[in-house]
Amino acid sequence: MSADLTLAHQLADIADAITAKRFRARDLRVESKPDSTPVTDADRSTEEALRDELRVRRPEHAMVGEEFGAEGEAEWRWLIDPIDGTKNYARGVPVWATLIALQHGTRTECGVVSAPALGRRWWAARGEGAHCNDGALRVSRVTVLGEAHVSCTDIRDFALRGSGRAFAELTSRCRYVRAFGDFWSHMLVAEGALDIGIEPVVNPWDIAAAQVIVEEAGGRFSDFSGRSRIDSGNVISSNGLLHGAVLDLIQQTTE
Repeated sequence: MSADLTLAHQLADIADAITAKRFRARDLRVESKPDSTPVTDADRSTEEALRDELRVRRPEHAMVGEEFGAEGEAEWRWLIDPIDGTKNYARGVPVWATLIALQHGTRTECGVVSAPALGRRWWAARGEGAHCNDGALRVSRVTVLGEAHVSCTDIRDFALRGSGRAFAELTSRCRYVRAFGDFWSHMLVAEGALDIGIEPVVNPWDIAAAQVIVEEAGGRFSDFSGRSRIDSGNVISSNGLLHGAVLDLIQQTTE
């Protein structure tokens, strides 16, 4: 395991110790950010702890996180989402995770997704494959949409972002539609349990770690235009075999 991936795991250990302790705490403080999304004291204290550690361990690297923005400028940059799934966390739903990724330029080199309430952690580094508690990950071999399982976060986001018709067309052609949401959709794609994960609203810290994990598991990860990037505001993860069909539907029917 590379030194950077080892550090990412150590950062995840730090995060898990904070988030697990505050999960379902009676005195958990929940506030609303300017965009009306929730933030908890655990989100902030977790990101602060990870930033403090990185300032010591990788002072030459830049970082960007959901709660405190960008810090520094460098070719190497850490992306941190202290709690992906804060809405779940605040309500006591155990589907949430800390996301940690390292980029070199625009390429995500390694990533860790740690979900202590689920008892699962996923990770990957370029050229080293993707892994979870149970071992190596591999995407599914489903080749037709009629047999595919697809997952999203909030279906209402598609209409709000002008892709309601595209999403309706996609889901009408797939076998099953679920809303596992956030990081979990993409991790289930990497595990081969799902075939497609799709979100019309994402930030880079939401998906950087997922990108390298899905791709190292043999899948494909892109925005709605088919570009392999994480800063477009939307994302599709798939087993790769279905990616072209999904892109065709999205691009042909986007409002």
